[in-house]
Amino acid sequence: QVQLVESGGGLVQAGGSLRLSCAASGRTYAMGWFRQAPGKEREFVAATNWSGGSIAYADSVKGRFTISRDNAKSTVYLQMNSLKPEDTAVYYCAADRDFRLVVAMQTSTYDYWGQGTQVTVSS
Repeated sequence: QVQLVESGGGLVQAGGSLRLSCAASGRTYAMGWFRQAPGKEREFVAATNWSGGSIAYADSVKGRFTISRDNAKSTVYLQMNSLKPEDTAVYYCAADRDFRLVVAMQTSTYDYWGQGTQVTVSS
């Protein structure tokens, strides 16, 4: 069983930046970020495989968010720039224990989930 612990959420003004971190207690292949706003379904944000050779972003965050991974620390990061009020949500880290050529964007593919960290962007 792999445990994921997120950190780095908070309150920021529109146009600002935040960096989320997620530390895994064991080995995983792909790691990603999802988010869930009140009254909405959980949605894909970004994901990267173990080598960084396969990375995917939701269209809504392309050009603003960057996912990266430090395998030595078993940690994945999400650098979020140019934040907008619509980015407000609880952000969840997720990990896929299975090898795939292309990272998945479906919540059902991921085996492990963090507890979530709140990101609030004020206008």
